Order: sequence, then C-alpha cells, then structure tokens
Amino acid sequence: MLPLNNGLYKVTPRLYILYYQAGHREPVTLPKRSLFRILERERERERMEKPVMEKSAMEAFEKLEKVGEGTYGKVYRARERATGKIVALKKTRLHEDDEGVPPTTLREISLLRMLSRDPHVVRLMDVKQGQNKEGKTVLYLVFEYMDTDLKKYIKSFRQTGENLPIKTVKSLMYQLCKGVAFCHGHGVLHRDLKPHNLLMDRKTMMLKIADLGLARAFTLPIKKYTHEILTLWYRAPEVLLGATHYSTAVDMWSVGCIFAELVTKQALFPGDSELQQLLHIFRLLGTPNEEVWPGVSKLMNWHEYPQWNPQKLSSAVPNLDENGLDLLLKMLQYEPSKRISAKKAMEHPYFDDLEKAHL
Repeated sequence: MLPLNNGLYKVTPRLYILYYQAGHREPVTLPKRSLFRILERERERERMEKPVMEKSAMEAFEKLEKVGEGTYGKVYRARERATGKIVALKKTRLHEDDEGVPPTTLREISLLRMLSRDPHVVRLMDVKQGQNKEGKTVLYLVFEYMDTDLKKYIKSFRQTGENLPIKTVKSLMYQLCKGVAFCHGHGVLHRDLKPHNLLMDRKTMMLKIADLGLARAFTLPIKKYTHEILTLWYRAPEVLLGATHYSTAVDMWSVGCIFAELVTKQALFPGDSELQQLLHIFRLLGTPNEEVWPGVSKLMNWHEYPQWNPQKLSSAVPNLDENGLDLLLKMLQYEPSKRISAKKAMEHPYFDDLEKAHL
C-alpha cells in the first residue's frame, strides 16, 4: 500500500481501476513518476467529464438478492443486463473519512488477477466503481457466481442426518488440494481457509477457493507475518502459539481440519478462545514437546499445558478409511516442516481410485 503522508498518493478506487484495466498485477508498486503521470491524466479526466459518470457504472447489473455480508461489505447475486449472465457482486465498504481502497481489497484484487486462471480459484471478472444511496464511493468486485459454499453444503447433510458420499469427499478434497497447490506454487498463502470460503456449484460439484483478502504473497526465506489471521477453528497450532514466521503449512493444517469436517459434518477443533482451541488440539493429538516439535517451547505463547497422550485419529473421524486417516495425520503434524504439502497430498494413495480427468 502506498504511504499516505510522505509525498506519495493514496490509492483511490478510480485510480485502482485504471491500474486494473491497464493489466497491472501489482499496481501499487509503480514508480512514483509513472504514478504521477496516471494521476495527472486522471485529474484531467475528472475536470472534463461529468461528475456523475461513475454513478452509472453499476447500471450494467441488476441486483437480485443479498447472499452474504461481513466486515468487508456485502455480496449480491446479480444479473448482467447485456447478457443475462448471473454474477456475484462484492461491494467493498470504504472508510467514511478516507477515499483510499482498503489494503485487504487491494490485496484480493491483485492476487485474484494472478490466480484466477486456475479452475479452482474463483474468477474475478471485473472491478467497478459506483455510488451508494448516500452518494459515497463504493467499489464492486464482479465474480463468477457459485450457488453455495462448503459450509452450507455440509450443513445440508447434517440436517438430513446423512453422511457425504465417500466419492464426494474425495472429489472435494482433491479439488481443494489442487487449488491450494496452485496458490502455493505461485507464492501465495491463503491464511483463511475454511468451509465458508470454499465456493461450490451444486450441479457440477466444482469447488473454488475464494476470499483472498487475508492472503499474502510469500517469499523465501519466510517473512515475518502478523498474528491476526484465520478463523479460530482452522488455525494452525504454530499461529496459536504466537509464531510470526510461517509458510504454506498453515494452510495445510486448515485443509486437514476441513477434511475431517467433510467426513464428520462437525468441526474437528471447535474452540471458543485461543486457549480452548489449543486444548482441543492437545486432547486429540497429544500435548506437544521438544521431541515431537523442536522449538515449540520457545514460541511466544508457550506455557505449561496439561499433559495429554495422543489419541487415535479414528476416535474423532471414525468413518475415514486407513488411507484417509494417514493423509489426515500428515496434514495435522505439529512440526510445520513435516506437514504434507498440497502437491504431495494430491499424490497420496487416498485419491488413487478417484477419476481425476475432469477435476
């Protein structure tokens, strides 16, 4: 994000759209001279054109219904008037006292431009600027529309009392691993993988990774990152214990938690605080020590915890076969460097009998 008070410029919605339409992947890294030229052109355009120009930007779409809401704003199912195509509009709230685009939105747009060519990452079709009823500027991200998400899909089986078919679990898990492997292969950590952020098409059973607002591009050596990532139930133990240097293993822990939830229809570690989350993990996998996880006692949030011996994973996920339990165990290794990668997970024997050609 550009500094706001040192002679550079904040990234306004209109300016970001100019970047986007010009095809820049990481527009905020443009040299100051290039940025200045774009700003001057933009100021000239604003002087010449009517101020209501952007108000008509969203007339291309008809909002049909609100399908989601969060700290980022609202998501609508909408119809493109020209083609009749159904899309998802993600409306981003901008701070009342600041016309700059939130960094999570900048990050999501930049990463989606890079990752959207993968069939298992939700496709960003366009970025639009508009105005709300109060005349304030809003930013719309136009996505392909998916009719449900994994959280709702699992809930539908929980309500009927049925289990997800084994073939369905394998297909969804393989697609998830494939999408995560693509992200990791392009240097991106998602950092917030959970059923709600995995979109689905019920007819085709296609799964796509969404909500990259917390994602980060990573480099080697591993950078220091902030602690405030990830919904609690899917958070890796190294993050709970205060690690600030981490990599792809945090996503693979989340994938393991999602795997178990697909089989049992319940969260594997449903803690309501960071401490309770750790205790849920320790009760099943055993309290870690230096032998199983070298360096764990040096992590910032490490304390003397109750001592539990590891339980068999089959006690928590009884409907999973031997290969499935082996894969799950590899995803839930305490030591991050020993956790299986998404690419290796795709090669695991658990998926040997899965028809992968169409996935």
